[in-house]
Amino acid sequence: MFVHQCLSLTRGKKYFKTKKLTPTPLWRLWSCNCLTGPEDVLHLSEQNESSNKQVTKRHAKRRSSCQPVLDRFDQQYSQELGDLWPSARAVLLDPHSWQHGVMLNRFSAVTEITQTLQSQGFSTLLPRLDVSTLPCSGRSPVSNSKQQEGKDSLSECPPNDSNLQPDTTSHALCQALESEPSLSLPHPSLQCYIHPHPLRFPSQAHRPGQLKQYYLLNAASLLPVLALQVRDGEKVLDLCSAPGGKALAIMQAANPALLCCNEPDPHRRDWLAKTLESFLPHSLNSRVIVSPQDGRSFGQSEAGTYDKVLVDAPCSNDRSWLYSCSSQQGEQRLQERSRLPALQAQLLRSALSAVRPGGVVVYSTCTLSSSENYTVVEMVLNDCPEAEPEDLWEEIAVPLSKYFAFGPAHPGHRGQTLHKPRNGNVSSYRHALGILVVPQAGRTWGPMFLSRIRRRK
Repeated sequence: MFVHQCLSLTRGKKYFKTKKLTPTPLWRLWSCNCLTGPEDVLHLSEQNESSNKQVTKRHAKRRSSCQPVLDRFDQQYSQELGDLWPSARAVLLDPHSWQHGVMLNRFSAVTEITQTLQSQGFSTLLPRLDVSTLPCSGRSPVSNSKQQEGKDSLSECPPNDSNLQPDTTSHALCQALESEPSLSLPHPSLQCYIHPHPLRFPSQAHRPGQLKQYYLLNAASLLPVLALQVRDGEKVLDLCSAPGGKALAIMQAANPALLCCNEPDPHRRDWLAKTLESFLPHSLNSRVIVSPQDGRSFGQSEAGTYDKVLVDAPCSNDRSWLYSCSSQQGEQRLQERSRLPALQAQLLRSALSAVRPGGVVVYSTCTLSSSENYTVVEMVLNDCPEAEPEDLWEEIAVPLSKYFAFGPAHPGHRGQTLHKPRNGNVSSYRHALGILVVPQAGRTWGPMFLSRIRRRK
């Protein structure tokens, strides 16, 4: 698969060869996850041979923006972002300015990689956090251990095929895990290195018998994982998981008792399984599973099962859509755009049903579009009295403002006033609906929207 083949309508990560553009079925539309910018090229180059990597990179340099998409963005985002849009627009139109993050894999030896990154001017985005010292919401069947010096490089093993069967349920696995012996795993540590300039670290080829040492990503994609606050021993659902970057980040940050990575599309599910296989050891096969369910019905089949749920929803991926293959494809994407909020709301409602009372759901997208971000969250909150938004501004935006540019509290979609909650004031409510990372010069991460919602007990 090459970058010059057309991207799918939803998230810019599904490729097809046909030149005739036809409407995308809803089941395929919702299954396409989001890559935020340079990952479109980075993930593909990791999957191909070195010669294909060079083709991909050369083509990325030749890309030009799609005028119909840019025109629509100008019309919408100038209203929604105001003074922030011209600078964000300049960044989106200049891929050479995009910064790149390197997330280390704690299940592999990374000492030499760390030294190389530091020598090239990369620095850590996050402090090294010991999540095992933080409060847990339940009993943990997983034990922590110190980093295994000299034993970090573990053998890869193909995913368990039984995990891909439609009748496989994580509820049954949750019960089975209670009787399993504790695992001895490397110490949880989510480490991501970033560079102040758009310096790209090389992709790492697959090494037979060994795990990859790092994962290339847009650093803003880690923020939803930070907001999720996964603790050791928790049951976690990644509802729209492919290609697996956020699932890997969850496994770097903690030792969950179960991580269910859901992806209904078979081709993307294969991609997801290969990603997990390339970074996680065989010993985690029973705890990190791949599910093929329709995310919209997950809340019915596994109601109240999970402590934490991540909904990295299908969206109009601004970075990918801006570089649509043709004006025709761009127009088709824009026509399909109006269907996304209803789908996103369905997924978020399903997640709130799948999480236990007192549990947390994080909703995220990689678009600046208010109708797919704040409006979706507000729509679901109005329909779900048991759901309560939590303010992420002080927790994430303030401490990370050195690295990320955040938009102000949302003033309302296209001039419309947000509904005032029954208790509290409108200003705090707007902040609690979510935070938005807006690409800016020198801080080119994003777009990324995230919102955290707790299900009341």
